[in-house]
Amino acid sequence: MLDVSTLWSLQGQLFLLLAAGAVVRKMNLIDEGGKAALTNIVLYVTLPCSILLSFMMEVDHSLLSHLLIMFLISVGVQVFSFVLSKLHYRNIEESKRNVLRYGLLVSNSGFMGVPIAGLLFGPLGYVYASMYLIPHRVMMWSAGLALFGDPNQSFGDRMKKVAIHPCMVAVYLGFLLMFTSFPLPSFITKTLSSLGNSTTALSMLLIGSLLAEPGQNLFHTDRNLIHFTFLRLLVIPLASFLVCRMIGIDPIITGVGVILAAMPGGSTTVILASKYGSDTAYASKLVIFSTVLSLLSIPLWGMVL
Repeated sequence: MLDVSTLWSLQGQLFLLLAAGAVVRKMNLIDEGGKAALTNIVLYVTLPCSILLSFMMEVDHSLLSHLLIMFLISVGVQVFSFVLSKLHYRNIEESKRNVLRYGLLVSNSGFMGVPIAGLLFGPLGYVYASMYLIPHRVMMWSAGLALFGDPNQSFGDRMKKVAIHPCMVAVYLGFLLMFTSFPLPSFITKTLSSLGNSTTALSMLLIGSLLAEPGQNLFHTDRNLIHFTFLRLLVIPLASFLVCRMIGIDPIITGVGVILAAMPGGSTTVILASKYGSDTAYASKLVIFSTVLSLLSIPLWGMVL
């Protein structure tokens, strides 16, 4: 069973980083130019490093069939999330619609999901979670990124921009390194690790600074945010759980797939909203509201699994 105190420790770390970002903004240490610079650093430097690191794993051939099943579960979750994103939020303004749809596609599986999977299922949890993240990363930087593209551009131009985005380039290089088992020099991996591990802190500082903007009401939510959180924390993991149980998938693989599907909205929702002119305040509320409610939902899923 999940140690709830450990979960709250992870959540507490997130909220302290948010508070630090808010304080920094209130002290005017981050102005408009600073927010733009911070967004670019995360989007074009630290995130690509983090993505590349997530692919650098040794594939245990004795677990190959289980890893393949985990991969297919993740693909299924991404497809289901994509369908949900297409079916919902058609009649609201575009800046909020893109935020909500991206939030359905992209969860906080990397920062929160991997350690929680390890706590619940031991070393195998970490291995399976690393495999789960591969389709998740691909979806994040393909269909997810396309949501924030310029609607006045042709579809081909938008797809070209997505294809050559640094985060997608990191995905290509990650697949190459994973399948060739090409060893990188230690100084390169250490550099990637130093940069990639700063992504969460920088993202939370940025979100906190956005929440501290004058006129923002953090505690004002609407029915779309409530509806989003219901889909993100309950419907998506429940569908994963029922399908896995119906076809008799191994309990540990099922558990990892479900717990990662149950994560709240990812912080990159705010990063991309800020970069591409969507509603950053709404994106910040989406991340925080779903993260707060996950304090209740994730322990419940831990008990079920």
